[in-house]
Formats: sequence, C-alpha cells, structure tokens
Amino acid sequence: MKKKDPGGKVVCTNKKAYHDYTIEQVLEAGMVLSGPEVKSLRAGKANLKDGYAQVRQGEVFLYNVHISPYVFATHYSPDPLRPRKLLLNRKEISKLIGKVKEQGCTLVPLKVYFNEKGKAKLSLGLARGKKHYDKRESLKKQEADRDMERVMRRRRD
Repeated sequence: MKKKDPGGKVVCTNKKAYHDYTIEQVLEAGMVLSGPEVKSLRAGKANLKDGYAQVRQGEVFLYNVHISPYVFATHYSPDPLRPRKLLLNRKEISKLIGKVKEQGCTLVPLKVYFNEKGKAKLSLGLARGKKHYDKRESLKKQEADRDMERVMRRRRD
C-alpha cells in the first residue's frame, strides 16, 4: 500500500482525526470529482471534519465531506455532501475490507491535497477509535514533549 507525503498544495486537513483516532496506516487515494468541485478545492473550500469512507460492493466511497459549490460555475453544481468514489487498486481495497471487518478499524480522511501533477488526492487513514483515557494520555505526552523542548531551547540560549 502506498505511503507518501503530499508533495503539492494541501487543501484541508482533519486535525480532529488525530485526536479521536489512532492512525495505524495511511493510504493515498484519488477522487472522482466534477469540474466545479476541483475548482472549489483549488480555492480551498472543503471540510473533512465529519467525513468517513466505506467499502461498498468492492468500491470505496467517501461520505460527509463538504466541498462547497464553486461560485463562478456556469452549469450545475453537485450536492456538496454527495458520496464520492475513491480510486484505489483492487489489492488495496481487498486489504482494507479484511482490516475493516476483522479488526474493527474505520477509514478516516486525513487531508486533501494536489500532487505534483495537479491531481486531487486524499490521504486516507486506517484508524482505530481512542478511548477517553487514551485521549488524556496523548495530551499529557504532548505537554511533556513541549516542556522538554522549552527546556532544551533555554539551554541552547
């Protein structure tokens, strides 16, 4: 499975996903979009906050991702919350099906970006939900890391 960093412009990120889930694996997927949706993405008008992906009939679809209608579109504007098909290889989809069914993981969109070739891509995370005490533990770890960095900066100065 592909594991790449976005090389182009990042449109939007889902910061809440890292707070609510433990991300086990990250995939890169293409999206089937219409013309006005791509222009709206280039303008940075997208929201991944409540989005999720599901495997249906051997295909992966993205739900509840809001891409605002493009203001200057001359023809129809599609529904901003419509389900969008994700483009993945057959092997990747079969691995996802196994992990989602057996291990109880979910598919969470992490970020939307444009790659070097100008194609809209979605970074999709295979995630496991955090319990409340896990969230508190990760916050404590972040605060401890920040404190250590402050001390190290003071020593350098």
